[in-house]
Amino acid sequence: MSERWLIIAAFAAVYIIWGSTYLFNYWAIATIPPFLMSGTRFLAAGAILYLWGSWRREPLPTARQWRNTSIIGVLFLTIGTGAVVWALQWIDTGMAALIVAIDPLLIMLLLWWIFGQRLRWQAIVGAFIGIAGMIILIGQPQFANTPESRWGLAAIGLALVSWAFASIYVSRIDMPDSRLRRSAMQMLAGGAGLMLFSLVVGEATSFRWEMISLSSGLSWLYLVVLGSIVAFSSFNYLLAKVSPEKVATSTYVNPVVALLLGWALNGESLTGQSILAGLVMLTGVFFINSDKGQKKAVPEKRQRR
Repeated sequence: MSERWLIIAAFAAVYIIWGSTYLFNYWAIATIPPFLMSGTRFLAAGAILYLWGSWRREPLPTARQWRNTSIIGVLFLTIGTGAVVWALQWIDTGMAALIVAIDPLLIMLLLWWIFGQRLRWQAIVGAFIGIAGMIILIGQPQFANTPESRWGLAAIGLALVSWAFASIYVSRIDMPDSRLRRSAMQMLAGGAGLMLFSLVVGEATSFRWEMISLSSGLSWLYLVVLGSIVAFSSFNYLLAKVSPEKVATSTYVNPVVALLLGWALNGESLTGQSILAGLVMLTGVFFINSDKGQKKAVPEKRQRR
């Protein structure tokens, strides 16, 4: 296969597979408790990637790197992904993906608040547009009808804060230079944290493996093989072959894929208000990411879905 077609295939993986993981997470937790499902998924994917790195003879991490990477893994995966997957019990997958897309806004505001990073006009415009879109989205009746949906929104909010802090500090601490090692270690640490939490809340002790449906089992396998390994490898391949700005377009495509799949395959409502909110929010994210006054870089892709 020519390099051109490999790049196209890699973009398809990053766009479609990562956009679809919201729906597959929802199907997986239909018969597997959310923290147990996410914990086993990341432990399995992390072990495969770590062994892959060893086969490639990549340098072994130091104890300091293990500690730092484990902290980031807990923030990204144990708290971040764990909270979102838990929320999918009550929040539609497409709606969850749209809310998560506003994460660049939170990162920008934290950089301004904590480090005093100057906000340029593109970022300020993007912030106001993004907030307006969020108000339109969560102002819909389905988000206020039940206490569970409000708890789900709160969980996604916690995930956004955790991801934002991790995104800010991930480039400021000592971690392995290898993206493969780094992501594998984050998955192992985050998966271990999720398994511990599953034990604490009683998921792991009360669960019976014979309860797993075929749909949930296949969804879990999809998340491990395609969601974590194939899409991650495609992301790294693209970083080496095309500009970071092109790779970052997944920020806009993933929520659209999730919204359409949730509507087409899961019977989720796709209202005009939701579409309007999505367009407004993604426009805000575009303005934030187009701020030429800030150093542009593609942050390490979070295995949050």
